Amino acid sequence: MSNPRIATFFITSSTLLWACSLATTVTYDSNAIVINGERKIIMSGAIHYPRSTSQMWPYLIQNAQDGGLDAIETYIFWDIHEPVRRQYDFSGDLDFIKFLKNVQEAGLYVVLRIGPYVCAEWNYGGFPMWLHNLPGIQLRTDNAVFKEEMQIFTTKIVNMCKEAGLFAPQGGPIIFAQIENEYGDVIEKYGEAGNSYIKWCAQMAVSQNIGVPWIMCKHVNAPSPMINTCNGYYCDDFEPNNPKFPKMFTENWVGWFQKWGERKPHRTAEDVAFSVARFFQRGGVFQNYYMYHGGTNFGRTAGGPYIITAYDYDAPLDEYGNLNQPKWGHLKDLHEALKKGEKILTNGSVSEKKYGNSIYLTTYANNATRERFCFLSNSDDSKDAQVDLQNDGKYNVPAWSVSILQDCNKEVFNTAKVNAQTNIYVKKQAKNGNLLNWNWIEESMDDTLKGQGTFKAPKLLEQKGVTLDSSDYLWYMTEVIINETSSWENATLQVNTTGHVLHAYVNGQYIGGQWGTYDNLNFTYQKPIALRQGTNVISLLSGTVGFANYGAFFDMKDEGIVGGPVKLIGSNLNNTLDLSTYSWSYKVGLNGETRRFFDPKLINGVQWKKNNVPNGRPMTWYMTNFETPEGTDSMVLDLKGLGKGQGWVNGKSIGRYWPTMVAEKTGCSDTCDYKGNYGPEQCESGCGEPSQRFYHVPRSFLNQKSNTLILFEEMGGNPFNVSIQTIALGPICGTTNLERTLELNCQGGKTISEIQFASYGDPQGNCGSFKKGGWESSDSMTVVEGACIGKQSCSINVTSSTFKITKGETNGRLAVQLLCDGSNPNDARVQKVKA
Repeated sequence: MSNPRIATFFITSSTLLWACSLATTVTYDSNAIVINGERKIIMSGAIHYPRSTSQMWPYLIQNAQDGGLDAIETYIFWDIHEPVRRQYDFSGDLDFIKFLKNVQEAGLYVVLRIGPYVCAEWNYGGFPMWLHNLPGIQLRTDNAVFKEEMQIFTTKIVNMCKEAGLFAPQGGPIIFAQIENEYGDVIEKYGEAGNSYIKWCAQMAVSQNIGVPWIMCKHVNAPSPMINTCNGYYCDDFEPNNPKFPKMFTENWVGWFQKWGERKPHRTAEDVAFSVARFFQRGGVFQNYYMYHGGTNFGRTAGGPYIITAYDYDAPLDEYGNLNQPKWGHLKDLHEALKKGEKILTNGSVSEKKYGNSIYLTTYANNATRERFCFLSNSDDSKDAQVDLQNDGKYNVPAWSVSILQDCNKEVFNTAKVNAQTNIYVKKQAKNGNLLNWNWIEESMDDTLKGQGTFKAPKLLEQKGVTLDSSDYLWYMTEVIINETSSWENATLQVNTTGHVLHAYVNGQYIGGQWGTYDNLNFTYQKPIALRQGTNVISLLSGTVGFANYGAFFDMKDEGIVGGPVKLIGSNLNNTLDLSTYSWSYKVGLNGETRRFFDPKLINGVQWKKNNVPNGRPMTWYMTNFETPEGTDSMVLDLKGLGKGQGWVNGKSIGRYWPTMVAEKTGCSDTCDYKGNYGPEQCESGCGEPSQRFYHVPRSFLNQKSNTLILFEEMGGNPFNVSIQTIALGPICGTTNLERTLELNCQGGKTISEIQFASYGDPQGNCGSFKKGGWESSDSMTVVEGACIGKQSCSINVTSSTFKITKGETNGRLAVQLLCDGSNPNDARVQKVKA
């Protein structure tokens, strides 16, 4: 590779503050990101500040740094910061400035994706819903109304970062910023207006004068100086549209998101590492994991529609911030291996040699120092390869793997050879966590069941335009006058809806509910009803489960019963009434929402009932108190037995719940084959189980002793099965081969208290189910206990002398399973709030 002229971003004299001694210059060329003249490859990971809490941020960032990351990437979420036009909120867990400062304090860089369209499986793509009703607006296109609002918000975010000194030329951590997001996926649908819009985006971004490069991900024709980047599972074949630009992988999807009714997708550590290694083998410069910590869709922030509340994403840090092992550790080892070659990768020349089908040796060389760094890859998805590099040695390269060779003659990492430990987390019942005393109150519907709303319209309205996303619920109500009943005693109510949930009442009586599925949200509701002579009141409650966040014109997608039709079909099929153009009354939300039943500060003003707590009753509010679990382990609510609704702890929303939405019974496997191009259906778990049963309650939501849990149960469930649980680290396992080192580590300052299994030989099974094989070293348990018991971490060198291995036993492996218990008072990080 040659080193073309470096593109440098200068600051103007108008911002003298930037010219301080801490100023950082960020430049680039096709081989490197250049920071203060130092040529780098960058490892980054996405952590979205509103999907965790401010108390969790330092812990998450520390784990990211420990995992070998150089940078943290985050979106800025417009909707939560400007929920009402020109009324802003950057407090508490929305204080993104504090989050970025936490990143800087850890010594990491920041990639700031301002967007302000984010996608991100976030409700409405991160746009505030008030945009929808602005006269003449069209989102994400050459529209004056939208562009003005977008520029105002973008400028506000940029100015806040400038005032806090957060851009690199000010000595801050931000080294890249993004404008727009994945517009290349939709630009054709917007035609010429899309082309002119994206040019405007680039010009508007440059005018912000931030002093660091701007990027546009997933947009082949991004206008200069925007750096176009790649998103996906694999980006090794990607090339930027300008040969002077660095090759950037801004979203390496480490897993996938999950919808209600779906199985849980996983992506193996081996395949993620293969993707990363191949990217750097092919000239990559910057790589970002999406997500590194997924977190939780608190409140009603989940989009989709039908995205579940957990946003775990099978990320290296799980929903609660715990290490997802072996993925976290395997990627950490990969980062260490790549950093060994950083100077050569960013300064050297490159050559490639093919060894048969799908096998490539890529050599980076510094001609001045004669240093070398090599990648040996095998992209065949089934056949291992034996490669003879002559003077540089012979190597076994498993199928679908990359070996990284320091000095091109020593394997320091292979993507298919996992040497990191495996963590198993177990849920434990908190003290008195299943002895909950419930109070309850029914959702008052006296007004809506009588057809009394707050305004009327002679048609069926679109839901999000009416609710402005202030609630999941909208009441549609109308009256039908029947003069003769003979043909209407056995009538049918038929409602066409664009979803997502519908409940119907006729003359105050519940007729029934229906809902769509993640792959078919639109449905026709059809139920038999009995009408009476005179006035009949039809009350329809439409519920949404997150608004669309992706695709061209996603903002124009109809929600609710808009247009219908809504019909009454008599016993004589020719006798049909189309009610779509009748006078309809509307009411946004539930009475319990308006009266803030979920706010414990107002509990004394609510007449909660203590006796005869109902089981299976829809449209019911439940309240209970529980003790804060001891310790620092993450807390979850097991909502087994409930139907669908929302939950609050001490007035803070933990999101939507829907345990009765069960995944398909087939399609899961106990093992995951990492070989071959990944897709979300390749490796799934949770068949026949609720898509989500456990719901994260961050420790910062809890009081010191007593807490109030409030649930709104929409469909009818059993609150007596609800329990308070914590998530603790259970068994830790590790395996490795001869002449390798096995490292095992307890989290949270705990120490190794018990070795449950240790065997060098041919052990069988996996973590949690290890068994001795046909042979083993008799010293296995003694060696491991001596190396590990009582320590927070231990390293076991698997050598012939350590385990007294004879010549015939050199093809074995060591398998260990242990438990951690107790805490180390000298470990300061024990004091940090994890979740």
